[in-house]
Amino acid sequence: MRFKKYLAASLLAAALLTTGCKDDNDDTNPTPNPDPTEQLVELQGNLSTQTLDASKKYLLKGQVFVRAGQTVTIPAGTVIFGEKRSRATLVVDKGGKLEVLGTKDKPVVMTSAQAVGERDRGDWGGLVILGNARTNQPDPVIEGIEPPVVFGGNNDTDNSGTYQYLRVEYAGIELTPNNESNSITLGGVGSGTTFENVQVSFGGDDGFEWFGGTVSAKNIISLSTWDDDFDCDYGWSGNVQFGLVVRNPFFADQSQSNAFECDNGPNDNDVQPYTTGTFSNITVLGPRNNTGGSINGNNGHSMDLRRRTSVSIFNSFFSGFPVGLRFNTASVQANYEAGNGVLANNVMVTPNNKFAAGGGADVAVVEATWLASNSVIDGTIGDDTYNALGINPTLFFAKHSAASYPSNPNFTLTSGELASGASFENAKFSEANRQGFFQTVPFKGAFGAEDWTDGWAEFNPLNKAY
Repeated sequence: MRFKKYLAASLLAAALLTTGCKDDNDDTNPTPNPDPTEQLVELQGNLSTQTLDASKKYLLKGQVFVRAGQTVTIPAGTVIFGEKRSRATLVVDKGGKLEVLGTKDKPVVMTSAQAVGERDRGDWGGLVILGNARTNQPDPVIEGIEPPVVFGGNNDTDNSGTYQYLRVEYAGIELTPNNESNSITLGGVGSGTTFENVQVSFGGDDGFEWFGGTVSAKNIISLSTWDDDFDCDYGWSGNVQFGLVVRNPFFADQSQSNAFECDNGPNDNDVQPYTTGTFSNITVLGPRNNTGGSINGNNGHSMDLRRRTSVSIFNSFFSGFPVGLRFNTASVQANYEAGNGVLANNVMVTPNNKFAAGGGADVAVVEATWLASNSVIDGTIGDDTYNALGINPTLFFAKHSAASYPSNPNFTLTSGELASGASFENAKFSEANRQGFFQTVPFKGAFGAEDWTDGWAEFNPLNKAY
C-alpha cells in the first residue's frame, strides 16, 4: 500500500475493447478462453440491476461499475474472468450492491482470463467496493479509477452487499509507481455489508485493503500476494476474526511487503476517526520457514504499525518475517502506551530481528509493549518448532514452488501449544461495535479442529480449469 490515495491513475483504459491478448503489446491474439467452444458473456460499462446465470461464464472488459441504486446478484458457482488487455476492474460504487452468493460447495470465482498455466499476478484490476461509511479524509478517491470516484460518507451501517464464498485470483495492477489496484479494495464500506469466506490469491499489490469504513470480516485468506496482506487505514474500525496469510518467499514489493500494514492516514496528522480495527485469530505463515531460509529482501514485518494507527490484534500467530513488530512513529508508540491499540495473547516466531522502531519511537518500548502480554519463540527456527506449536511445516510456501503447492492443504490444529490459551476478556471485545461479533474459541491462530478453508478455497489456481 502506498499513500498517493488522492490521485486517480490516468493510465487505466477508458475504452472498452472487444478482444484481449496474451501480451499487452500484441493485438493479434484474442483473450484466451478456457473453453474455445464456449461463448463468454461480456460485462462492461455501467451494469443495471440483474442476476447472472451460473451456467454461463462472464468476461469483464475495462472498468465495470455497479452504480448507486443498482444491484447485481452473482449466484453460487458463477465464474467471472477479468480481461488482461483492458485491465478489467469491477467497481461497486457508493449506493450500489453486489450480492455474491457463493456456497462452500460452489464458490464464486473471479479470476484471470489468461489460459490455464499462463495466469499471473496483475492480469486484471480486481474488485473495488465503495460505501458511505465514515473515513478520516475529505472526499477520498480510490486510486486506479479514471475518472476519479469518491467514497465515504456518514452512514456507518451502510450496506454494499454480500460477499460470501468468493475467490479473487491474479488481480491487482501497478498502473504507475505508487499507484496500484489491489485484489480487493474496500473504501468507506459500512457494517451492513456481509464479508465472509473470501480468498485473494497471487495479487499484484495488496491482498485486502480497508480505507476507512466499518465493515467486518470472517474467514479471509491472503495467498502469495505481492505487497501487504492486511492493509488498513483512513480510520477503518471494523473487525476481523479467522484470517490466514500464506506468503511466497520470493514475492515482495519494492515498497516493502508486510503481513499487516496499518496506518491512520497518508501522513502522521491527528485526524479522526482513528484506525481502530480489531483482529483476532490470525495465522501468518511468512516467507521464511526456518532460520536460514532464503527470501526476497523486500519482505519486511509481520506487523508494521504506522502513522498514528491504533489497531488491536489478539490470539494470533506470526511467523517467518525478518522483523516481527515495528512502531513506525512516536505517535504509534504513544497510542499503544495509552491503550488505544492493544496487542495481547499473540505468539511470534521470528528468527532474526524481533522488534524495530522508526520516526522517534523507541525499540525498547516496542519490545516491552509486546512482551507485556504476548510471547516470542527464540532460538533456531525449523520444523521441530512448528510441530511443537501444532503447525504443519509443509504449509509454508517456502517448502514448495508456487506451481506445486497443494490445492487443498489441511490447516487443522488438534494439538500443540497453539491449540489452547486464547482469551476474549480484553475490554476491546466489549466495545459497542464489537459485541456479538467475535466467537469465543480456545485456540490461537486461525484454526482449531476445523479447517474452514476446506471445500471452497483454492491454493493452486494456476492450472485450475474453470
